Amino acid sequence: MSHFHAVVWIDHMQAKIFHFDAQDADKLSLHAHHPKLAEKHHTDESFFHAVANAFSDAGEVLITGPAQTKMALVKHIARHDAHLLSRIVGVETADHPSDGQILAHARAYFETHDHMTAQKV
Repeated sequence: MSHFHAVVWIDHMQAKIFHFDAQDADKLSLHAHHPKLAEKHHTDESFFHAVANAFSDAGEVLITGPAQTKMALVKHIARHDAHLLSRIVGVETADHPSDGQILAHARAYFETHDHMTAQKV
């Protein structure tokens, strides 16, 4: 099932990608190939590529996470998947919320964002 909105929660070990709407959500979990490397240097290019690929069909994406990895992901996207940058509408810090908390926050975020942004017809 394809949804317009997606939220990514990422740290150096894993990423949770949710494609969702007001009623439904699809979740994909990805794990870093080299978490020790990613923790020290914030780069696991194959992990970042897989995360970017996982949300590439979303129209708008919110990226969240507890530390520097979320910004490393955005930098990776800028270097390797620049066509996805315009889909990233926010980058926020979030500690280690539950899946339900991630979705609740993302739904509230996009409800506010969509009311403040001109909608495409």
